[in-house]
Amino acid sequence: MIRTWLVTMVALVLFTGCGKELEEYNKPAEYWYEKMVTAVSNGNLEKADNYFSSLQSEHISSPFLSEATMIMAQAHMAHDEYLLAEHFLDEYIRRYATPEGREYAEFLKIKAKFLALPNPGRDQGLIDETLASVTGFKANYPYSTYMPLVHTMETQLQLAKGVLDEQIAQLYERLGKPKGAAAYRAIAPVTWIKSEEIVNADIPWYRAMFEGDGSSSWYDFMIPQTRSVVSMDDNLSETK
Repeated sequence: MIRTWLVTMVALVLFTGCGKELEEYNKPAEYWYEKMVTAVSNGNLEKADNYFSSLQSEHISSPFLSEATMIMAQAHMAHDEYLLAEHFLDEYIRRYATPEGREYAEFLKIKAKFLALPNPGRDQGLIDETLASVTGFKANYPYSTYMPLVHTMETQLQLAKGVLDEQIAQLYERLGKPKGAAAYRAIAPVTWIKSEEIVNADIPWYRAMFEGDGSSSWYDFMIPQTRSVVSMDDNLSETK
């Protein structure tokens, strides 16, 4: 009897919960906006995304959407979800941004890309992409109030790119490919950074064990000391 009663109560709770979920539609824009803001405040971005989707689906022309889109972009950035942050920023720029709002959103996109690079040596493409965004921002907003921050990020990215290019050049040298090494050392150097003054970042010991410093690694003894056919051709062409 008690078991039957417990099963009935559990089923009632489940159906009641499902009923509440099913009722979550056809609500005013203010309702979805408040729900979204509350979810963001509680750190539940999955729910916040769902509430935003409902707001956008049911109220496509709502004046709440502009601010809601920016809130979601900043919330995802605060939670280190930079791809999602960029998605909302792109949506904001495409649909809602005023000239001032567009400038801010473009700045946030650069910041999101920059923050997505905790280990620059692992994503050469993203460094180049972010630097291209910086170049575009400087051309479009030469007098922006965000320019000091953009310059700071650009400097750090250029330093990271310089170190990475040198590490790749050293790797090509170790593989017996001098042409590859020369190509990376010739990549458009930034005149306002002196390569000899660049100090490599300190790498934690547990990463340094596997990544090395670009010149050697603990597993060097495992790499065959041979050169590929391409490498030998490179060397031969150098001597001709």
